[in-house]
Amino acid sequence: MNLNFVIADYNNPLHAKHIIILLDKYARDPMGGNQPLKSEVATTLTAKLASFPTAFSIIGYVQQAGENPEPVALANCFMGFSTFKAMPLINIHDCYVEESLRGMHIGQQLLAEVESIGKQRGCCKVTLEVLEGNQRAQAAYEKFGFRGYTLDDTAGIALCWDKSI
Repeated sequence: MNLNFVIADYNNPLHAKHIIILLDKYARDPMGGNQPLKSEVATTLTAKLASFPTAFSIIGYVQQAGENPEPVALANCFMGFSTFKAMPLINIHDCYVEESLRGMHIGQQLLAEVESIGKQRGCCKVTLEVLEGNQRAQAAYEKFGFRGYTLDDTAGIALCWDKSI
């Protein structure tokens, strides 16, 4: 099994198709909400990502001997900025590995690819959010070196909240 990562070209129809396939699988996963992507999202997402200057996606492909590469992993990322460090950062918004390939360290390699891009771009850190009940993902992220964000241990770990508008 050969694993290869590419930074997606949102204007490449094959990359766009693979992003939607993988993101839909993630959305259908219990940790992705257990619902398919809405058709409006599926038809507009990659064009909207292409117009969003800080967005980039990494697709992981597995290729067996004599077969076409199959998309098996996805990280949708956005460049941000750390005001306390005055440096850019990367936020991983979506991180997905094909269910049948989990436990084969593909997620670790995907995270390493994101980190490598962050180093190339002069970033100070990589951030992500993970559901409290997603113990498997938490273990993978902790293994890679992620931890709850703190400024001072006495103030506790940062919480990621949202409010729909």
